[in-house]
Amino acid sequence: MHKNSSPGDVTAVFGRLVEESLPGRRGELAWRALLQAHATLMRWLDTDLREAAGLRLADFDVLAQLAGAGGELRMTELAARTLLSRSGLTRRVARLVDEGLVRRANAAGDGRGVLVALTDSGVARLTETVPVHLQGVSKLFVERLDDQELAVLETALGKVIVDCTFG
Repeated sequence: MHKNSSPGDVTAVFGRLVEESLPGRRGELAWRALLQAHATLMRWLDTDLREAAGLRLADFDVLAQLAGAGGELRMTELAARTLLSRSGLTRRVARLVDEGLVRRANAAGDGRGVLVALTDSGVARLTETVPVHLQGVSKLFVERLDDQELAVLETALGKVIVDCTFG
């Protein structure tokens, strides 16, 4: 049977671990702010998009990535651009196929490659949802920062983007 730790003990242990891992706790508040900002912005943008257009933010992202690439991408490239795992993207694309927003096809000359392409319905849905999404981005993010803050944020975050492949 485990003895329950008191809240003070847990707080002290956690504080010691953070201090050892982040000397002087350098960057802790910035990291927490980034996580909180990301989580709350994604929730608000997803809710707004679902309520206004009946589309999830992650589905919008798939459609937008396809549009930005000329209308079609190989499944592996689409997974990298959307930062979804291959299995997660496969399920999402299957739902979008069922809704008639994208279609799948085998890549020419490559029996294993799969192309995902926007349908006319997908383009129409994207045309309907882009203004809704970007109005939310503007209201919740861009309008709250001045040009200098936006530039600093872009530069700073650009330094911590890591190349990772989700599998």
